[in-house]
Amino acid sequence: MLKAQLGIAPIAWWNDDLAELSDDVSLDECLRQAAEAGLTGMETGRRFPMNMHELGPILDRHGISVCGGWFSGLLLDGDIEVEKDRIAEQHAFFVAADAPCIVYGETARSVQGERNTPLAQKPMLTEAEMAEYGRKVSDFADWCAAEGMPISYHHHMAAAVETEAELDLFMKHSSVPLLFDAGHMAFAGGDNQRVIENHHARISHVHTKDVRLPVMEALDRKVESFLDAVIKGAFTVPGDGSLDFEEIVKALAAQGYEGWFVIEAEQDPIANPPLDMAIKGRAELKRVMDAAGYEVAG
Repeated sequence: MLKAQLGIAPIAWWNDDLAELSDDVSLDECLRQAAEAGLTGMETGRRFPMNMHELGPILDRHGISVCGGWFSGLLLDGDIEVEKDRIAEQHAFFVAADAPCIVYGETARSVQGERNTPLAQKPMLTEAEMAEYGRKVSDFADWCAAEGMPISYHHHMAAAVETEAELDLFMKHSSVPLLFDAGHMAFAGGDNQRVIENHHARISHVHTKDVRLPVMEALDRKVESFLDAVIKGAFTVPGDGSLDFEEIVKALAAQGYEGWFVIEAEQDPIANPPLDMAIKGRAELKRVMDAAGYEVAG
């Protein structure tokens, strides 16, 4: 039987790009709520201490482990040696935490954190530029893995690798493990089933972000930004949005994916209380995991 673990990202509680979309709770309370929802992993966020001496007892108290965490990479325009220095502290921390991976998100030229920059103004790369970028990220990924902690590359709205075609090109010109995010791919107009079919051999981590199609389809991407979309409620947890996660999870199971499924849904925590959302998302994931034949840890 395939093995799976269910986690969540702290962005449900504290939004790192939009402080106003944050719940004023402590790290301890955040982890307590995740555990109450039946989740066994948490990705890291801004309120996490970057050492296991301090964090370990808090995690142990709630039966939670570190199941990933974002690194804002700058390799598109930057130097590999500089990026090694930038990731060093997080890399050592993740090794000590026995995390599955570091989530690599490319933020160079990205407009994902710019409230006043429309989605349509995302960076665009030629194939030659993508090939050069892919080689650079591959070399960096090889170094990270050799040092004891792999990265998993996050295709992302408003970044250089956003659409299905861009992801196909990036995968063609790289050897990097892939973080598959169903919500971001749907938002970018891609076909989640086809992405799984084409790239399953490289998928090492999964974000189960759902989307609210009516909100998403009403956006004017020539005017509105990624953060505008977040504020309007484009994203939510599985079971609360428009995507068929039973179909998605069965496709991953058919390709033999095992590992973490992480709920990641940035939205207003006042309108969408994080504990309620975590419970709803976990219940839907457990339902579809059972249907797909997964054994869920914890």
